[in-house]
Amino acid sequence: MKVLRHFVFLLFLSGAANTWAALTIEITQGMEGALPIAIVPFAWQGAGTEPLQISEIVSADLRRSGKFNPLDEADMISRPVTPDQIRFQNWRLLNTDYLVIGQLQQSGPDQFTAQFQLFDVFKGEQLAGFTIPSQRVDLRRLAHHISDLIYEKLTGEPGAFNSRVAYVTKSGSRGSEGYQLQIADSDGYNPRTILRSSEPLMSPAWSADGMQLAYVSFENRIAEIYVQELETGNRRQVAAYPGINGAPAWSPNGRELALTLSRDGNPEIYVLDLATSRLRRLTNNAAIDTEPAWMPDGRSLVFTSDRGGAPQIYRIAAGGGRAERLSFEGRYNAGADVSPDGRTLAMVHGENGRYRIATLDLETGLFRVLTDGSLDESPSFAPNGAVIIYATREGNREVLSAVSVDGSFRQRLSLQAGNVREPAWSPLIR
Repeated sequence: MKVLRHFVFLLFLSGAANTWAALTIEITQGMEGALPIAIVPFAWQGAGTEPLQISEIVSADLRRSGKFNPLDEADMISRPVTPDQIRFQNWRLLNTDYLVIGQLQQSGPDQFTAQFQLFDVFKGEQLAGFTIPSQRVDLRRLAHHISDLIYEKLTGEPGAFNSRVAYVTKSGSRGSEGYQLQIADSDGYNPRTILRSSEPLMSPAWSADGMQLAYVSFENRIAEIYVQELETGNRRQVAAYPGINGAPAWSPNGRELALTLSRDGNPEIYVLDLATSRLRRLTNNAAIDTEPAWMPDGRSLVFTSDRGGAPQIYRIAAGGGRAERLSFEGRYNAGADVSPDGRTLAMVHGENGRYRIATLDLETGLFRVLTDGSLDESPSFAPNGAVIIYATREGNREVLSAVSVDGSFRQRLSLQAGNVREPAWSPLIR
């Protein structure tokens, strides 16, 4: 029980700095066999300076996925804009498998249209072509959408570039700390502060439609759970019961929150109906039950419990009943997140004083440790299930990292100065 409490409250103690700073992403381990692709700079057709270089964002997105190796612009021997300008033989000589060309056109005041085409270089065939309108403020989102389309066409899996990440930062020195709940694009750009507080903020959780965040705030010197609309900033307190109010998790239908509450004396898992404020208790055990996460079908949840003598992952039906133990590898497994397809759990695996991110395949039982840090925590799946973001420590700094589900590709997300914690990856932006 002491171990589990230590893990839960350890999350309160750290965060990060500058609210205006974007997260910087650095690839720390590449993937062998990444597909060679060339993203030719899009032609600009409009007045004045090009508002955004779409090709640079698309190239960066695809490189960050670990599955693509975009050709450097300096190595391109031509800049085709239309299919008739493509000389496939030239691109074959550069060992480029795929080619993307496009244009960005100004269609009105602050109105634009992007058109792009994807080609198989060795077959000399077009694989896809799209025309997409956009407002000026949504141009980066447009670029991420193009990246998603290319990624899905070439891998057969959905992309996750047009999504966001929520995280908690902390600034100031001991006794004068300032906490911020922030969201940013998946590439770290467009950081936006959702809430500032002089007291800790933690456990951000996205609603299924990506329009709301639930989180824990200590602004009134006790743990309380709030739900906040991102577009309007409107928020409401949904749980302020005596004792622990923690670990909110949205149901897939967006109508309920699973919570950890100790209102009846012991930390247990409850489900809160957001429309009626009615509570439904799921667990009833003398141990600590915490950190719920819903299965995608909404019929059951997983959670952390030390009812077996040490923290492990269990599953329980959404209506309550007998809990089933899922994790058996080692004496410490906690803080699970569920992949979007419901087949895999990501969790914190403790062994010999080190805490690392591991996955459990629920169909095969395969358990795999993915990271090699000493204090890795808060795993969160990308909306396509291909990558897991998590919090870790690098020297005296607290940063975010991401690892592919097979462990072959890694990247680091950090602020220029300060620390960042508690990541939660959003659903895809529609």
